[in-house]
Amino acid sequence: MEESLKGRVALVTGGASGLGRATALALAEAGAHVAIADINAPGSDETLAQVSAAGGSAEVVALDVTDDESRRSVVAGLFDRHGDAFDILVNVAGIDRPGYITDIDLADYRQVQAVNCEGPIFLTSEFMKRVQHLPDERTADVVHVVSLSAVTSGSGAIAYNGSKAGFLNATKCIQRELREKAVRQPDGSERPFPCRVQSVIPAAMDTPMMEQWGIPEHLMMPPSAVAEAIRTLLLLHPASFVPEMQIVPRLEPNFPR
Repeated sequence: MEESLKGRVALVTGGASGLGRATALALAEAGAHVAIADINAPGSDETLAQVSAAGGSAEVVALDVTDDESRRSVVAGLFDRHGDAFDILVNVAGIDRPGYITDIDLADYRQVQAVNCEGPIFLTSEFMKRVQHLPDERTADVVHVVSLSAVTSGSGAIAYNGSKAGFLNATKCIQRELREKAVRQPDGSERPFPCRVQSVIPAAMDTPMMEQWGIPEHLMMPPSAVAEAIRTLLLLHPASFVPEMQIVPRLEPNFPR
């Protein structure tokens, strides 16, 4: 396991609050320079202030993960400023718009899909186009934050659970594609595609998005617990990867199952 992320640049979406903020702090603590991406400028500035106060290095980038031009601009800008040091992407951004089948709103449903599934998939695509040319000794990293909701059901959660299920399956497809893109060497051996994609599947966390559900505090994890797991995945030896890591509170009622 590597000792730090020093010298690497990480783009963290949803960095203005909750798990995104906790992830920015965790990666900066490990030595990475963090690009805090969100549409919430005041929240992003607060995350930047917290990273700086802790002695970390960071910058704020305005990103609308649902907008193709915004995705392209942010990725291109980070590569222009940091070159190949920009080799980490953590897709954290997510929203929820509760609605039951008899009253679900189409616009809300589409917005949830755009933020939670479509946006991060195409952001990963834009990132992959750049890092696929990294030299042999380098491995870029993508971590997709999914949700336990991807593999469970819940009343009023059609949009959210559906978006996360789609994102999880898309992540599995990407992982398979990368295995098939292994580069054959002159000696007949195979070199992995120069980027690995791992996923974190957390249960409920104590974040602003969860306040509307009234989940008891003892059934939620602090965002820092999941952020530490994300950091651990990034520090794994580049020859290995974790396809999916489920993280749940010790009192989570859906486990064991």
